[in-house]
Amino acid sequence: MSRDTTIALIRRYLDAFNAKSSEDMLACLTDDVAHDINQGEREIGKEKFRWFNAKMSRHYDEELGDIAIMTDDSGTRAAAEFTVRGTYLSTDEGLPEANGQRYSLPAGIFFEIDDGLISRVTMSYNLSDWIAQVKAG
Repeated sequence: MSRDTTIALIRRYLDAFNAKSSEDMLACLTDDVAHDINQGEREIGKEKFRWFNAKMSRHYDEELGDIAIMTDDSGTRAAAEFTVRGTYLSTDEGLPEANGQRYSLPAGIFFEIDDGLISRVTMSYNLSDWIAQVKAG
């Protein structure tokens, strides 16, 4: 896969996130996608990814900005760095109580690409920074 094709795939995935279109995000993934949740476990498969997205949309309203996409020469590995701007809508288990707090923090995703689709999504952000922001209100 070329670098340009990989960048277009990652851009399509991130645009689908910003459009709040879980189905369009899922269309970018392999059936057995590995999803590494920030400071959490790895989940395998589109169905688990679909459930994760549904859970996230209940608790958070987020948009990604300042997006920079990078890829290796082969187009099989990529990363995106961005700013997450969001609103904490409802309390997520084990996290501070939600009351509509706004937050903004740098984050990134690492990707692996197989046969033209994303086969791994590894999310990374500073959870301590996010908690401090929502606690501050």
